[in-house]
Amino acid sequence: MSAILQLILVGLIIGIIARLVLPGRDPIGFLGTLAVGVAGAVLGWWAGRALVGVGSVRSHPWLWGILGAIVVLLIVRSLTYRRGARRWGRRYRAWRW
Repeated sequence: MSAILQLILVGLIIGIIARLVLPGRDPIGFLGTLAVGVAGAVLGWWAGRALVGVGSVRSHPWLWGILGAIVVLLIVRSLTYRRGARRWGRRYRAWRW
């Protein structure tokens, strides 16, 4: 039980730090920040082990978690922001009174 709480707390802290490093409006709330932090920590751990080895990742786990969360946050932003006035192939028209 305490491992799950630790994962949630660390994921939330890493997600908050990633959102502070990348300024701007994010279309995610509290649970989205938590998901970005947890997914970023897993991605950072995996990528760090593949790039530099286990020893470096174990000595700097927060750094790899934050870097992974930044990558996940960039992916979330690229998938959720609307480009221009188009969405699902239709144009939105402004209401005119």
